[in-house]
Amino acid sequence: MDLQHIQWFPGHMTKAMRMMEENIKLCDGVIFVLDARAPFACRNKVLESKLANRPFLYVLNKCDLISESDKDYIVSVFAKEGIKVVPTASTIPGGSKNVFNAFKGLLSEKIERNKAKGINKTLRAMVAGVPNTGKSTLINALCGKKATMVGDKAGVTRGKQWVRLDGFELLDTPGTMPPSIENNLHGLHLAFIGGLNDNILDVSDLCFYFIEELLKINPQVLTTRYGIETKDKTTLEIYESICVRMGCLVRGGDYDYERCGKAVIDDFRKGRLGKICLEGKVTL
Repeated sequence: MDLQHIQWFPGHMTKAMRMMEENIKLCDGVIFVLDARAPFACRNKVLESKLANRPFLYVLNKCDLISESDKDYIVSVFAKEGIKVVPTASTIPGGSKNVFNAFKGLLSEKIERNKAKGINKTLRAMVAGVPNTGKSTLINALCGKKATMVGDKAGVTRGKQWVRLDGFELLDTPGTMPPSIENNLHGLHLAFIGGLNDNILDVSDLCFYFIEELLKINPQVLTTRYGIETKDKTTLEIYESICVRMGCLVRGGDYDYERCGKAVIDDFRKGRLGKICLEGKVTL
């Protein structure tokens, strides 16, 4: 599935990047949120370079959707670059406390300098990341209340929102993609997790490539979820078997690839297929 011809970097993202460049001077640091299922695809190095004059904290969100071994592997890969990543699951009560503590630690020197000067200044962090990594959910978890708009589709946050919590203010920003996708596999991974707008994608093709990737990672999840056999079958045959099992057929007995595709991708995004990391030790 070639993503190069798709207009997936809409005008509002250009405006968002400009807004973030303008507002970074108001912030003391950046919390950059990654989806644990595709953390390397989630890196927006163009945006990172534009915000590089502030300390960065990388948060590996949605860790409840991947295995411990994959989480440890991802953390070790980032560590080789000298990058510390804080694993979390913002949908689990108390799961984001480590993020708050890590950010305080990141700015500890500034906090101590302010204290020594008698300055009681509220510190500010910009929360950034590609769409649908759970930025708003993380902020809500940190605040202990529903402070921002949250949704399970790309592009829910369109404007900046300041949110106050104990001693800090967080700037929630729109999900922002890099201007170009150089790695087509990373582009697919972003599409799988909902980082791209589903309306610009062919969901039937997307599901085909998703099944193909699952066959490399762990084909057993297809058997467990849909009760089908995968051995010695082509990707298309497996796709059609799922269509039959889910009753995704149209008049005449033809396969309803689109309806089935939407259901399978939704199963993955909602964690119904189990713990799956697209960029874990097995896949890279």
